[in-house]
Amino acid sequence: MRSLIDILDLSITELDELMNTAIDIEQHPERYRSACAGKKLATLFFEPSTRTRLSFEAAMYELGGNVLTMSGESSSTTKGESIADTAKVISCYADIIAIRHPKEGSALVAAKNARIPIINAGDGGHCHPTQTLADLLTIRREKGRFEFLTVGLCGDLKYGRTVHSLIEALSRYEGIRFVLISPKELRLPEYVKTEIIEKNGLSFSEVSSLEDALPELDLLYMTRIQRERFDSLETYERLKDSYILTPEKLTLAREDCCILHPLPRVNEISVAVDDDPRACYFKQVENGKRMRMALILKLLREAEKPEKEKLGEGFLLEGRHCLNPRCISHTEQELPSLFKKTAGGVCRCVWCESAVG
Repeated sequence: MRSLIDILDLSITELDELMNTAIDIEQHPERYRSACAGKKLATLFFEPSTRTRLSFEAAMYELGGNVLTMSGESSSTTKGESIADTAKVISCYADIIAIRHPKEGSALVAAKNARIPIINAGDGGHCHPTQTLADLLTIRREKGRFEFLTVGLCGDLKYGRTVHSLIEALSRYEGIRFVLISPKELRLPEYVKTEIIEKNGLSFSEVSSLEDALPELDLLYMTRIQRERFDSLETYERLKDSYILTPEKLTLAREDCCILHPLPRVNEISVAVDDDPRACYFKQVENGKRMRMALILKLLREAEKPEKEKLGEGFLLEGRHCLNPRCISHTEQELPSLFKKTAGGVCRCVWCESAVG
């Protein structure tokens, strides 16, 4: 059963096909109004969401399907039910599941146990592949290419799952250069730099000044400092206003710079920037719905194939457990601590991809 857990689950060819389908949906919506008639999407959201949840639900309705919706507060997980059991149960009611959960690796656990396709709608600070689909279509439409772009990523690069997924996706294209703009406490994890950016032969620089970086950027990807990812309120309060994009700062940017943001915005982009033609974050929202429509169509079509996708495979290390407190392995019933070795020889948790010390 084909699922989407990580953006790298999709090849470049498949990404191009999804973007082409999304554009066709925009141009010829009448062709798709009954494409999912008789099918049901279950949205399982254990974290707050506006855009992602409504985007999935609108996508399914516009394809002629129906939606079953469930929040963490109203589910049996409040009684202690595992993600694995939840996925098995929902497989009896729906044809496809979109899941968001605060534990890293939760979507993979769901996919390993479900009998229907799973779409990762965000698992903690790990990854968010469908936001990346929205980002990629926006970049393609605004810039016309993915190659030879200088991409600035600003804000919470440590816990920002949208940032991690976008880097994974763009690292497969030639000539990409990343400018990583963050306070030292929120720098991009080392494994993303070494095992994704450097492994693909791309360059990056780390800076703390947004103003210094702006003149060289083709794309600026702003992110909010996420209160829900911090264990210390004091640290969050100290860092939350690190970067605020204003019209005055934008005078330093190129005329064709594309400004992206996964939303929600708190105050890191002034509302005065919204009318600037370079602001593309509300276009991302529109593009996200159509890319999710294309993805739902693809996964439901491929669900008819009999073969089972191999997921969650790894090996045991005697006496070793994942040390990431946000990993699903700490809360999921009888979930084994499994590990894998990357191409670079680093041992990582199968579920959340944290390195084993």
